[in-house]
Amino acid sequence: MPLTDTQIKALRPRPSPVKCSDGGGLHLLVSPAGGKLWRWAYRFDGKQKTLAFGAYPAVSLADARQKRESARKLLASGVDPAQQVKIDKLHRRAASANTFDAIAEELIAKTEREGKAEATLTKKRWLLGIARSDLGARPIAEISAAEILAALRKVENQGNYETARRLRAVIGQVFRYAIATARADNDPTFGLKGALTAPVVTHRAALTDWKKFGGLLRAIWDYEGMSETRAALQLMALLYPRPGELRQAEWSEFDLDNCVWIIPSARMKMRREHRKPLPSLAVAILRDLQKITGRGRLVFPSVQSSSRPMSENTLNAALRRMGFTSVEATSHGFRATASTLLNESGRWHADAIEAELAHVGADDVRRAYHRAEYWDERVKMSDWWAESLDTMRSA
Repeated sequence: MPLTDTQIKALRPRPSPVKCSDGGGLHLLVSPAGGKLWRWAYRFDGKQKTLAFGAYPAVSLADARQKRESARKLLASGVDPAQQVKIDKLHRRAASANTFDAIAEELIAKTEREGKAEATLTKKRWLLGIARSDLGARPIAEISAAEILAALRKVENQGNYETARRLRAVIGQVFRYAIATARADNDPTFGLKGALTAPVVTHRAALTDWKKFGGLLRAIWDYEGMSETRAALQLMALLYPRPGELRQAEWSEFDLDNCVWIIPSARMKMRREHRKPLPSLAVAILRDLQKITGRGRLVFPSVQSSSRPMSENTLNAALRRMGFTSVEATSHGFRATASTLLNESGRWHADAIEAELAHVGADDVRRAYHRAEYWDERVKMSDWWAESLDTMRSA
């Protein structure tokens, strides 16, 4: 006869295991230790087998019967229920190993092996950290577009529209890596681009008028703050590198005798070594600076630690002290100034200017042409630019 809850609760352990049948192969095995374990006996492929359904009362009588019926349906369709349980367990184990967090860590490790800049890795880790609370523990194949959008909305609701946009992109990178490694079938972020609030693009401040730029140059050359800061701003104006390329520069990169600065690929945005010609004024500034910081590794060490470079805030703060607002001038703005004024001069080939700015296209032939053919023109251009700056600040 079928079991009842009252009967089950009244069962007491005996010296040897006792089977109490509920019918249809389902029975409760009472162990000598007092455990009450659900078992289902069946035959598959001519062999007698037993399938465990769990322990009472965690698995109730009704639950056990439901499991029995589900197993009987599998058996009727030609599937071994015990084998299906093993398969389901493997799937769950794979799903738990293929969480968003686990795959994101794999992507970070891959990015590190590819030699990406530490700044890029730090930004990616930071963005993934934002997504972790909502998506981290979820199997990546089960994450829906709605879940991702909810995480992005949290960032948007704080007014961080640009961060939300970048977060969507990084989450998409994790999904595309999962697809490439056969752990996801699609990228749910693809359709979310139009759902996010577009950030207002703010271009970096730059003076693109010769006369106004001359005023900035006079302020820099007359700057009464730290010599290293003044030298850094002078070189930003003369050489117009990316601020990080100059701030993190090491003395070993400079060949002052041959007037060349070789920026290693690790610090270049395009991950390619970049050679810059040095006009005589830049060499003179560097030789003077060498007397101050030349004993160390860094050309522009931080005041807090000689092992760390000065921060970009140091340069921008100096510009603010000179009276230039963030709308008028920033350390990165020297690149836009040089690009605009060099192109407006009409003296130099546009590709030579792009090569000097390290704006390299994807075409390998053209890249090689930039490096070789335009070097002489870039040397002349750097000298002309330095002379022009000297004239502007003296006007």
